[in-house]
Amino acid sequence: MASEVRIVFMGTPDFSVPSLQTLVAEGYRVVGVVTQPDRPRGRKQELTPPPVKEAAMELGLPVFQPDRLRNPENVRQLLEWKPDLIITAAYGQILPREILESPRYGCINVHASLLPKYRGGAPIHHALIQGERETGVTIMYMVEALDAGDLLASRSIPIKEEDDVGTLHDKLAQLGAQLLIETVPALLEGKVQPVPQDDNRATYAPNIRREDEQIDWNRSAQELVNQIRGLRPWPVAFTLWKGKPLKIWKAEPVSVRESAAPGTVLSQAEEGVIVATGEGGALRIQELQPAGKRRMIAEEFFRGRQMKPGEILGR
Repeated sequence: MASEVRIVFMGTPDFSVPSLQTLVAEGYRVVGVVTQPDRPRGRKQELTPPPVKEAAMELGLPVFQPDRLRNPENVRQLLEWKPDLIITAAYGQILPREILESPRYGCINVHASLLPKYRGGAPIHHALIQGERETGVTIMYMVEALDAGDLLASRSIPIKEEDDVGTLHDKLAQLGAQLLIETVPALLEGKVQPVPQDDNRATYAPNIRREDEQIDWNRSAQELVNQIRGLRPWPVAFTLWKGKPLKIWKAEPVSVRESAAPGTVLSQAEEGVIVATGEGGALRIQELQPAGKRRMIAEEFFRGRQMKPGEILGR
């Protein structure tokens, strides 16, 4: 049956790639792949294809890259593939009703959270920033509202202290592919019972904004550690030092005897710079990146640079 069902896959970033590759490896008939257009990347702003396009081309699959899916001509072109099932994973656009209602098995999505928590485009970041101890993936039906469709399957994993966005992203991408390949056969055989989401328990994970990246030293040391790991390795938390952005890659809470206004530099050593935070705490910054420079450990940073006790970060 797998080879008879016509599947259109929709996704864009690295997170989507394992799901596409697994579908093909398991013998499913992917008749087309929809992804976002190529975008300028890097300092040279070279036009770069999204990861899903690269994976699709390696698999020999046709690719469609509409800038705006809701355009009637783009809808028509997608539906020419006559999909029986549409599968999305971090595609980046909400599907119009005409597409949602076309496949006989519906449209399903692989989402990187335990819905209804963290609906939206940055669930991995927000789970870490909020200090969650577990997260997971959910397979659900797609509707015109954001990540609000009926649930088909979910699976959780613990968030470890050493996890950041990069490690958790990779774990969830693989978990999503595994759960997808377990869910699709049951869905095609009519053995899945959809469960409506409880909207009263819904929380949201909007895309990260520039203001979300800046450190507020009035927050507790643990909250700041959560923010730093929840923004690493992209887009990376930052503070201001001498009026210029200073990215903070790694830090840990420490106990100190002296008290000072949040953001005050308390001491500088090879192990890191200690900065006062809210609630009488402190943070040891271990890895940082000055504007226009590479990421470095504190010992490297302080060769030729000094943060004098009493200096205030964040301005």
